[in-house]
Amino acid sequence: MSLATGPLLDRQVNAVISRLQATRRRPADGGPLNNPAGDLDPHAYAEYGFSIVPEQGELIYLLCRAQRATRVAEFATSIGMSTLYFAAAMRDNGGGLVIGSELVPEKVATARRNLAEAGLVHLVDIREGDARETLRNLGGPVDFMLIDGWPVGQGPSLARQVIEIVAPQIRSGGLVMNDNGEADYLAYIRNPANGFRSMSLPLKGGTELSAKVS
Repeated sequence: MSLATGPLLDRQVNAVISRLQATRRRPADGGPLNNPAGDLDPHAYAEYGFSIVPEQGELIYLLCRAQRATRVAEFATSIGMSTLYFAAAMRDNGGGLVIGSELVPEKVATARRNLAEAGLVHLVDIREGDARETLRNLGGPVDFMLIDGWPVGQGPSLARQVIEIVAPQIRSGGLVMNDNGEADYLAYIRNPANGFRSMSLPLKGGTELSAKVS
């Protein structure tokens, strides 16, 4: 195996990431982002991993290392692609905790297997259930939060609902990354009154990165 060219140098972890990336596939109907009605059942997609791409993961890893992060959280874990980057950063920072939330039991089990294969499962607490409940108490100030959850068609997006729950738990100077760019989430995170400063990055069609400044 050739040497890694990105910031994450662990061959065991990179092997799992490469396998997940090589087997990534989309359902025939395009998945939730291609069905704006938003009435799709997450459990119907238990065999599909809707995840960040490696470029986003490498940025997460690098920023967590720069922060010396020790407590991070994510919505949603899916099959654990983002979790691998977070957990590797916690380990390489000397220890820490990744708190994940995932609604679909089959994906929880898959994520745990992937983390075990990478040698990182001991750093992760995957909470099975609705993130609006499982992430209400993160056990202390959070350094980094990923919001990459299931889109809905009507009413406030899950991303907006989750950021409102977790924002008070993110430390000053903490970071938030959002993958799907939900309009009401962006309205919240870009409003200076909510305590964040934010920008869009040209990753995976648009990735919002925000810093909590107050």
